[in-house]
Amino acid sequence: MSSHVSESVVDVTWLARHLGDDDLVVGDVRGPNAHARGHIPGSRPLVLGSPPPSADEASLSELAREIVLRLRRHGITGRERLVLVDRGDGIGAMPAAQLAELAGHPKVSILVGGMAAWEGETATGPVELVPVRDADLAPNLRALPTRGELAARLDDPSLTILDVRRDDEYTGRGGSACDPRQGHIPGARNVEVGSLYAGPGRPESPERIRELVGAPEGSEVVAYCHSGSRSALATLALRSAGYDARNYAGSWHEWSRHAELPLER
Repeated sequence: MSSHVSESVVDVTWLARHLGDDDLVVGDVRGPNAHARGHIPGSRPLVLGSPPPSADEASLSELAREIVLRLRRHGITGRERLVLVDRGDGIGAMPAAQLAELAGHPKVSILVGGMAAWEGETATGPVELVPVRDADLAPNLRALPTRGELAARLDDPSLTILDVRRDDEYTGRGGSACDPRQGHIPGARNVEVGSLYAGPGRPESPERIRELVGAPEGSEVVAYCHSGSRSALATLALRSAGYDARNYAGSWHEWSRHAELPLER
């Protein structure tokens, strides 16, 4: 993979070059035990959790305040460049990135390929966390799209809603038996998540991703799947292609349970 740098995605070449920067913090989202067994030198364990499968403005506001406290306990101020690292699948780092953004962190990036792609030296053992009291973090509820936002923007031409499930799920011919309704969010485009990747942890080229999505670079895109995992992976690929991309964590599992919300088949 050629060296790629964006506001929201970096690769191992970029990280190796900037690892000693004073304003860089590497947060390892795999958990303290995995971090202690082997981690990128200077990184710290940073467990933020995952976005809730159902949320409204009130619950998001409460969650945002809690994530601000978690970041401060881990020594995160909002003034650094925060790079998040998972095992390499993107599914761990993308939810953590959205929670950090929900807390108002303005400079969050994800390491493409995570620890699986890191070929540099590693360190072992626990890392002492130094909490901070002073932080520049103000909740940003836009970070997590809700069913209310999407329902209100179905006719918004500036927003691309991307369904990254299989074709049979999208058309309603298949899908999970636990969902009361089958189909897709009206107007959503269907691009199966696997087509956005050239291999495990390696997004397709930005040009190819933009060709598949059919929206210009910089466009706003919200991805969804059945329960938010595949769409988290898709959101990472979309960001690598220069999109303003977010993951709808509730996805079809939530949308299908609200009879007042429209669907297409």
